[in-house]
Amino acid sequence: MTGELFSPLHLRSGQVLKNRIAKAAMEENMAGDGQLPDEQLFTLYRQWAAGGTGLLITGNVMVHAEALTGPAGVVLDEHAPLGPFAEWAEAGKSGGGAIWMQINHPGRQVASDMPGVVWGPSDIGVSLGKHSSRFGRPTAMTARQIDDTVTRYAVTAHRAEKAGFDGVEIHAAHGYLLSQFLSPLVNKRTDRWGGSLENRARMLLDIVRAVRAAVPPSFAVAVKLNSADFQRGGFDAEDARQVIEMLEPLGVDLVELSGGSYESPAMTGRSADTRTQAREAYFLDLAEDLVTTSPIPLMLTGGITRRGTAQKVLDSGVAVIGMGTALAVTPDLPDRWRGGREADRLMRPVKWSDKALASAASMAQVRHQMRRLARGSRPKPGTHPAIALVAEQRKQRTALRRYRAWLAAPRGAA
Repeated sequence: MTGELFSPLHLRSGQVLKNRIAKAAMEENMAGDGQLPDEQLFTLYRQWAAGGTGLLITGNVMVHAEALTGPAGVVLDEHAPLGPFAEWAEAGKSGGGAIWMQINHPGRQVASDMPGVVWGPSDIGVSLGKHSSRFGRPTAMTARQIDDTVTRYAVTAHRAEKAGFDGVEIHAAHGYLLSQFLSPLVNKRTDRWGGSLENRARMLLDIVRAVRAAVPPSFAVAVKLNSADFQRGGFDAEDARQVIEMLEPLGVDLVELSGGSYESPAMTGRSADTRTQAREAYFLDLAEDLVTTSPIPLMLTGGITRRGTAQKVLDSGVAVIGMGTALAVTPDLPDRWRGGREADRLMRPVKWSDKALASAASMAQVRHQMRRLARGSRPKPGTHPAIALVAEQRKQRTALRRYRAWLAAPRGAA
């Protein structure tokens, strides 16, 4: 068991991951002044680097300063200074593993009180019942905006490489912009970006091509993709299989499989689909189908907390196991597994009947643990989700005021 979990993985770029355990991206929402990483994130990533993980994938870094998933999101665009990002990369590599930057655009999943833009493939808003008003109403992107966004991804990837990161992961899951283009429920376009799956995947494929052209061959390029959206008539496992095949000729090193969106939060184990009702490895059933045909190594994330489960995932043919919450609670979990130990405590799932609120509380709980780690404190997984959610909302209000002021100020070239 230990030999396989802790065996190296050779990627097509030539990069070698020291083991098969990855810290999956978790949205930290911990940017400092100027929407930049600061000592909080450096300390947090040093803790994870010291814990034995082979690959650290950052929380989503925004490619467009006017489109953030949250007001404390990190932005890396053409104007951002590279110094703080170089420190972040150094912190992430301090334990001998690799660090990749997840790069993202929220599209329509932007809170209604946020300044900036709310874009989507079509003008269809997020549908969350009584919570729908929490999100802005999107406008359908023009061809120029699509092309500009492709360029933004390439710029961010190029600058991440210059700062010392080992790779990037393009986020095309969880209902963010690229996932929206892939979804037939959200993408109602009738031009070259809508209709067939080939058209709906066009923006993602163009971004991968642009990113690959902007970075050296030795720099890793990965994609995070939903195994399914878990919405009737949405992006499904067969779509995922075809998109993976489309990605293979473009030089993609790894595809991370997850699932869901704000409308169906399967990534927290709370979709209406029975295929994610298992308490661990939410998407393993779907991954087992995809791994038999995938020409690209796959990474599976979602609900993995125990070494036995991790081994089961690897035995299915998946190349890398991704963990988020488990590492927020136990940052040295890989080293524990190597020594034959498990985590002392796990975070209990939030089982409120309101799934949207439960998902927000789950994310707040995880951020609470990350902030404790960033302060040098031990995690406290027993924190009540309601307390974590209220504290998170307060922090977001403060961050929103700071982000508004930053966005309104002039920015020069870095």
